[in-house]
Amino acid sequence: MVDYKLILASNSPRRRELLAGLGIPFEVRVLSDIDESFPADLPVSKTALYIASKKAEAYKDYISDNELIITADTVVIVNHEILGKPIDEADAIRMLHKLSGRTHQVTTGVCMLTATQERRFDVTTDVTFKTLTDDEIQYYVSHYKPFDKAGAYGIQEWIGYIGVTGLHGSYYNVMGLPVQRIYEFLNQL
Repeated sequence: MVDYKLILASNSPRRRELLAGLGIPFEVRVLSDIDESFPADLPVSKTALYIASKKAEAYKDYISDNELIITADTVVIVNHEILGKPIDEADAIRMLHKLSGRTHQVTTGVCMLTATQERRFDVTTDVTFKTLTDDEIQYYVSHYKPFDKAGAYGIQEWIGYIGVTGLHGSYYNVMGLPVQRIYEFLNQL
């Protein structure tokens, strides 16, 4: 399918699992200390693509002619506020209370970079949660410890099973990588 050696530039086990699902060989390559900051006045809907592009920029000096690097960033947005990764249990509980009983957006920005070209896109999925009880939130946070997940949840975990009442868009995007769109882009190369 692809004349390039695929490189996934991510430490995320979920992104590795999702990309592996396409049945295309790839390797993981991660640079440390990539700046993931963004301008305060950047629209929240553009943040994921901005950060994914910034990650791709960091790899430009390390790419060979036969390589294609995939970078991605996922953000959870509720009421025009970005919910990043929680810093501790209290922060995770606070985030889940914000998502409870509401529809929010999960946006993943993706950059696909070769030595001669760069393609960028983002995908947004609407996710609706039922009103979660305090006990449900506490159980999830204490048992699943979602401190490495934007918005403090993984849709593929217990909280997704019991809490998600609606989904409009890509399920895999909510997990962290819109693999269907990546597949389409790879087929166009």
